[in-house]
Amino acid sequence: MKQYTFKINGKEYQVAIGEASGKTLTVNVNGADYQVELEQEMAGRTQTAGASPAVADKRADAPLGEAPAATETAAAAPKGAGLTVKSPLPGIIISIDVKEGQAVKRGQKVAVIEAMKMENDILAEADGTVTAIHAAKGDSVLEGADIVTIG
Repeated sequence: MKQYTFKINGKEYQVAIGEASGKTLTVNVNGADYQVELEQEMAGRTQTAGASPAVADKRADAPLGEAPAATETAAAAPKGAGLTVKSPLPGIIISIDVKEGQAVKRGQKVAVIEAMKMENDILAEADGTVTAIHAAKGDSVLEGADIVTIG
């Protein structure tokens, strides 16, 4: 396995990239194992930092809110084009204040999370339309967990 340290939005991730088998690649991020699906078959080669096929996150048995895969960053997505709003801290989702297909404006409340007995509003980071909701009321989430996607 190749070992790497990635820094995404100021947070460090220890990443170990394993062997590819067809279109599936084993990746370990901060101790959590993931199976990711590659767009192109790797023909049994080890994925290296120099190769950069697009990766679709296929988290095998990963609980909601695990650390994001090293290839994902909210900053990489253009404003309003598939931007995923993430939990800023670990806690419990108190409410989801939007629905799929709803138009939202930057700064609009999309959810509320309770952390350390405090309620924190989670705000839209861009104008757009809610294309997916990844969490539900009562879910326990970790920092960086996907809450909603705005397209």
